[in-house]
Amino acid sequence: MATGSNAVIMDMNTVRWASKGTVLFGARYSAAATLPFARNSLTSDIHGDLSGGGGFADSYYMRFILGWKGERTAVRFIYGFLAPTGRFGADATNNVGSGYWTHALSSGQTFDVVKGGLLTFSTFEMYEFHTRQEGSEIQPGQTFDLDYSRLSSLRLTATWQFQMGLVGYVQRQTTATTGPEISAAALNDRYAVNSLGAAITVTFPKRKASIQFKIFKEFENRSTF
Repeated sequence: MATGSNAVIMDMNTVRWASKGTVLFGARYSAAATLPFARNSLTSDIHGDLSGGGGFADSYYMRFILGWKGERTAVRFIYGFLAPTGRFGADATNNVGSGYWTHALSSGQTFDVVKGGLLTFSTFEMYEFHTRQEGSEIQPGQTFDLDYSRLSSLRLTATWQFQMGLVGYVQRQTTATTGPEISAAALNDRYAVNSLGAAITVTFPKRKASIQFKIFKEFENRSTF
C-alpha cells in the first residue's frame, strides 16, 4: 500500500445579501457567493511530488436561500451551484479546480428541544448533481451529505454563551461515476463516509463573534481517497 501526504489551504471569501422583508409564506430571502483561493499538494513517499497548484479555485453561488424562523424552530432551503472557475486540465498536475459544474439542493433545520436554547438539535442535508468533466468526459456520481449536531448550553448570559455536544456527518455516493476510462468494476463502486465527534462553541453576542472547536473520528469508510 502506497503512503504519502495531501495538504490543502483554503482562503474562503463570502459575500451575502438578505432582504429586509419576507416573501413566500413569511420566508426571508437571501443570496450568497463564495470566492475561494486554494493551494494544494499531493506527495507520495515512493514517487515524490505528484501534483500541486495554487490560485483562484471553483466558486460557489447560492442563487436563493429561503429561511423560516419560528419560536423554537428554524428552517432553510437553498439552491446553489459550484462553477468550474478554478484552473483545470485533464492531464495537468497543477489543478485548483474540478473541471465540472455541480448543482446542489440543500436544507438545514434547527430545533430547540428544550425551550430557551438549552438543548438544540440541528441537521443539514445536501444532494449534488455533477456534470461531465471537461477534457476527460468523466461524470462523477451524484452524492448525498448529512451533517448533524446535538448541543447543550451550559451557560447563557448576555456577555457570552457556551455550548458543547455531539456532532457527526454521513456521506454517500448514490449513482455510478461514468466515462470512457471507467472500468466495469468501478461502475459498481460507491464511496461512503461515516463520522462522529464532539464540538465546543463559545459565542460573544455583544461582539458578534464566536469560536468553535470540532474533532471527528471517521469509521467504516468505503472507496474514499
